[in-house]
Amino acid sequence: MNNPPMPPVADELSITILRRLADSPDVNQRELAEHAGVSLGRLNYALRALVDKGWVKVGNFSRNPHKLGYAYLLTPRGISAKTRLTKAFLARKMSEYDALREQIEHLRREVEGG
Repeated sequence: MNNPPMPPVADELSITILRRLADSPDVNQRELAEHAGVSLGRLNYALRALVDKGWVKVGNFSRNPHKLGYAYLLTPRGISAKTRLTKAFLARKMSEYDALREQIEHLRREVEGG
């Protein structure tokens, strides 16, 4: 049985949203929520926060009869934020990885009797 992904913390959710929108600006909120592993309500709240920060711009295409929806475009500030958040996330994960690697090595030595 597949377990749903753990909901990311705020910065991780922002990174997830910004990265997905950079790749697929025409993704709908339901698909974006599923991709991020969060509820539609939480995704909507996070997306509105990104719009309020000026990182994402919403374009309405309802005038086109074949495209009833929105496109979410990263603004220049959003692109900068995505880069900054990604660097911080990577640094944090690398630190966690190093600590985990040390812990694994310690446990390995303990199990092997040394």
